[in-house]
Amino acid sequence: MSIKSFFAIPFAKIVTKQVLKWAKTPHKTQERVFQNLIAKGKNTVFGKDHDFKNINSYDDFKKHVKVTDYEGLKPYVDRIVAGESDVLWTGKPIYFAKTSGTTSGAKYIPITKDSMPTHIKAARNALLFYIAEKNDASFVNGKMIFLQGSPVLENKNGIKLGRLSGIVAHYVPQYLLKNRLPSWETNCIEDWDTKVNAIVEETVNEDMSVISGIPSWVQMYFEKLIEKTGKSISEIFPNFNFFIYGGVNFEPYKNKFESIIGKKIDYIELYPASEGFIAFQDSQTEKGMLLQLDSGIFYEFIPSTEFFDENPTRISLKGVQLDVNYVIILNTTAGLWGYNIGDTVEFTSLKPYRIKVTGRIKHFISAFGEHVIGKEVEKALNDAIAGTAINISEFTVAPQVNPTAGLPYHEWFIEFENEPEDLEEFAAKIDASMQEQNIYYLDLIAGKILKPIVIQKVKKGGFHEYMKSIGKFGGQNKIPQLSDNRKIANVLEKFLQN
Repeated sequence: MSIKSFFAIPFAKIVTKQVLKWAKTPHKTQERVFQNLIAKGKNTVFGKDHDFKNINSYDDFKKHVKVTDYEGLKPYVDRIVAGESDVLWTGKPIYFAKTSGTTSGAKYIPITKDSMPTHIKAARNALLFYIAEKNDASFVNGKMIFLQGSPVLENKNGIKLGRLSGIVAHYVPQYLLKNRLPSWETNCIEDWDTKVNAIVEETVNEDMSVISGIPSWVQMYFEKLIEKTGKSISEIFPNFNFFIYGGVNFEPYKNKFESIIGKKIDYIELYPASEGFIAFQDSQTEKGMLLQLDSGIFYEFIPSTEFFDENPTRISLKGVQLDVNYVIILNTTAGLWGYNIGDTVEFTSLKPYRIKVTGRIKHFISAFGEHVIGKEVEKALNDAIAGTAINISEFTVAPQVNPTAGLPYHEWFIEFENEPEDLEEFAAKIDASMQEQNIYYLDLIAGKILKPIVIQKVKKGGFHEYMKSIGKFGGQNKIPQLSDNRKIANVLEKFLQN
């Protein structure tokens, strides 16, 4: 046992005790976070606009601060981008995490000197909980790889700008730097195909013990390793025993992953977002992820069934129940107030508070981390139709995660009233619009994780027949325009044109 792994076990046990201490007093912990947020927010532009000086309780807060999203806070973010201080939080952010926008292009999510440490601490604690539970830290002696975006950052009026994963790359602890792969130079490669090939060369002869990343990207890395060596991953990396992931539903990948790896392994799920590190899996035996109550985030929850009501129920942690689908709302030390990140969660445990991510409040596709939303597919279709005689009766989109051959793709089921003369050209126009709108989708296409869309022509009246087949034929029932699974797609396959 190395000195590093020897000291990791007692340190892990100390940290887990510290975390469980606040986890056992959740409401007291959240009240402390709430009061700190209000105290620091009073002197900001947002705090003055929303009369924070008269907020003394959560009920007061709900009266003064409405639930919003990025578009609602964008006027404040624009002032920060322009160079103003003390707008949403004290001082200026130290970073902007750049993410894909909805109606206004790229989003610039502020990360402050108060919020940044919580991202790093939570990620570290996820590993320490694993060490404490297993009473084994031998993996720290091996190499660790974190497949992530480029750490090269831009400058936006004195504030560094980049993807969250690229920002986090600057905070790898000193004691892990010697174990960390890929090299800095390789990590800075922008082209994903080139980058993965370089990572394969750097790691194929190393003792990899921890691998982390979005499953679809890691799967591509694994397949290139197998192609190069002719061996399974467990043969190439015999000490690789657990995989860290977050951001997508892992279930569609699990069977294929273990087949590629050649053995069963442990998994650690994380729930990091540019807006804050929300939860991590704290146990290999319990369901769900431990909600981070002491990380500068005060949480609110709205039942998803009420979210679009005029006056939905809006509660703090005290009011949540098991097995209810909630929209999660954040208030953070990065200056996000009443902020809806669009995710829905359910509680799997109340002692301690653990959650699982159940999806998005609006229909979406993120099987590969692309975060495609309804507005994007609607615009892409409209862009392709513009100036043509093509008419669409109905459509829906689903991911094809496991095609019989070739790369995965987004499958568009379209019922045409007037068909395009050249279906491939029509599909190419849709795909080009999707790439233009969504930076994550562009990355996946450019990185050869996905191939461009495939269109399936639904026979005339096919969508009506589909709705009848599921007992939802009628004016009050609408087919989702996109979904993150193939529940609809699998049935629609019965109603395609011959």
